[in-house]
Amino acid sequence: MPFPATHASVERALAERGYTEPTPVQAAVLAADALERDLLVSAQTGSGKTIAFGLALVSTLLGEAERFADAGEPLALVIAPTRELALQVQRELAWLYEPAGARIVSCVGGMDVRREARALNEGCHVVVGTPGRLRDHLERGRLDTSKLRAIVLDEADEMLDLGFREDLEFILDSAPAERRTLLFSATIARGIAVLAQRFQRDALRIDTVDRSQPHGDIDYKAVRVAPSEIEHAVVNVLRFFESPGALVFCHTREAVRTLYGSLLERGFAAVALSGEMGQNERNHALQALRDGRARVCVATDVAARGIDLPGLDLVIHAELPRGRDALLHRSGRTGRAGRKGVCVLITPFNRRRRMELLLQQAGVAAEWIGPPSAQDVRRRDRERLMDDPVFAEESSDEDLATARLLMERRTPEDIAAAFVRAFRSRQPEPEDVYDPGAQREREPRDARRPLRTGEDPEPRVAFDPLRAPRDAGGLMVWFRMNVGRQQNADPRWLLPVICRRGHVTKKEIGAIRILDRETRFEISQEAAERFAQAALVRGGKGEDIRIDRSEAPGTGAERPNPAQRRDRPPPRRRDESPEAAVPSAPRPPFKPRKPRPESGAPDAGLPRGEPRKDKQAFAPRKDKPPFKPKRGPGPAAGAGERRGEGDKPARPFGKPERPRADGPKRPHGAKPRRPR
Repeated sequence: MPFPATHASVERALAERGYTEPTPVQAAVLAADALERDLLVSAQTGSGKTIAFGLALVSTLLGEAERFADAGEPLALVIAPTRELALQVQRELAWLYEPAGARIVSCVGGMDVRREARALNEGCHVVVGTPGRLRDHLERGRLDTSKLRAIVLDEADEMLDLGFREDLEFILDSAPAERRTLLFSATIARGIAVLAQRFQRDALRIDTVDRSQPHGDIDYKAVRVAPSEIEHAVVNVLRFFESPGALVFCHTREAVRTLYGSLLERGFAAVALSGEMGQNERNHALQALRDGRARVCVATDVAARGIDLPGLDLVIHAELPRGRDALLHRSGRTGRAGRKGVCVLITPFNRRRRMELLLQQAGVAAEWIGPPSAQDVRRRDRERLMDDPVFAEESSDEDLATARLLMERRTPEDIAAAFVRAFRSRQPEPEDVYDPGAQREREPRDARRPLRTGEDPEPRVAFDPLRAPRDAGGLMVWFRMNVGRQQNADPRWLLPVICRRGHVTKKEIGAIRILDRETRFEISQEAAERFAQAALVRGGKGEDIRIDRSEAPGTGAERPNPAQRRDRPPPRRRDESPEAAVPSAPRPPFKPRKPRPESGAPDAGLPRGEPRKDKQAFAPRKDKPPFKPKRGPGPAAGAGERRGEGDKPARPFGKPERPRADGPKRPHGAKPRRPR
């Protein structure tokens, strides 16, 4: 259906941009019952919400006038959660209101504050900004809200999640009470409902989200990979689809830097986008995607809301989203405005249950596939080569003359081969990626334990590398590696090496036997072929460790000969006791000691120097006289003298005076002369 009659200038702008039919949310805000009312709108991401509230504000801002009056205090205020979304809203409203002569000013963090202050002082009709910067302008008196007719909160749920509630309440309280308040959000959570109840008057609820059906324009694909090959899987997915624009999501800034550097090293035209970057850097990155100078953007969740990039047909989740909303908003960057898109979720096989639970909560049906192999990528390259637009272009006379000259000097096969090499040189080389297999696809759904809300998708069990649980059949396959006790082999660092090299989990590893020069370990028979294909062929981290098949450890080969190692006892296995490892002669029976002889008796039967333990056998010593108490005091002593015993002379108190040698007295500090 055509656009409803709105305003002549806005209709001209829509026609110039090729808008012929409104989306459901645009048609809902232009309905008769929604005019001049507060709106609480929830619409699917990519459904044209920016144009929707732009159309809803036309009657409030222009009325019956053909153009806007001279710029003064702002008439409308649009608040967005992120800088990128605010700048995008400014661009959309600029072309929509351009025929009516509107002046749009942006106020976002990271930009020049003085320039924004000058623009506000010169006058404007609409201000678009982020909550923090708008509050700063309000507190400093640069932004006058006395003549505001409408306030729009775009992606209101995201602003509440980011902690902007206090800023939003401050801005809304400063605006006139007679204004219109429009809240647009992908979901109406409890916080949004409370905010609407406080600041809106008789709001009309508009919900255009069909929750029974997922986003119909997005094709979801879950790619199972080994945990150590996520980066290789991202490379092959980018090469397989060859989208003109792709967005790769990571959790942290460090992960963005790592993956961005890896893609640049491989030859991809990539840019990075994260919160640590300045606003100019972020603007340049997005502009490079819009201009076609870059075709891959590695970003955190800062790019998950509201950003609309032309030609963005591919979204890759390099790391699993943290929740249902993150999954939907990330994926919603593609498949916008009726375009088709592909969403690829890179899923390590040890986190598959977590991904299944996430898809179930989001109501999304994803196709489980293996990672594109190098052969698949090259096959798609051949198909793209045959359909290259260069063959459809008309050849000039100069091109034909050069071609005839080449035909004279080279064979057609040489010319075609050179063309193929030139075509491949422009593309990064694909990676060899291992497919963990489609074992769960072969397993019937009824045989799996159903997932329950709040249940841990990967129950953890205690793992003992020496007594690991066997599988249902109890069949294990032995392998060995060329490290042992002499190389300080230990299960704490051997287990990660085995899992990484063979793409297995701890539950698929059995017993581990660490010997002197090698280590033998068990792999479940179900995963043995997969382990052999990955560990015996490929290297990677720890490739100096050689892994090959082995027989079950028995007697002989795996143990060193004790006769050849006289300097140390034969090594015992980890599950043996020390007594079983080193054989020894039986101990003699216990013989009690003889009683000690009495004092004075000959000690002929006791070893010399042995301490006596029988204290009852000792007699009192007779070589020491018995104790005698002191006698009474002797004759009276003089003053300052100490009383003595018997007829001993008394000794005076204090330090005795040192005898001094005869001769003259030396001055203090003088050294005595040496005799000649």
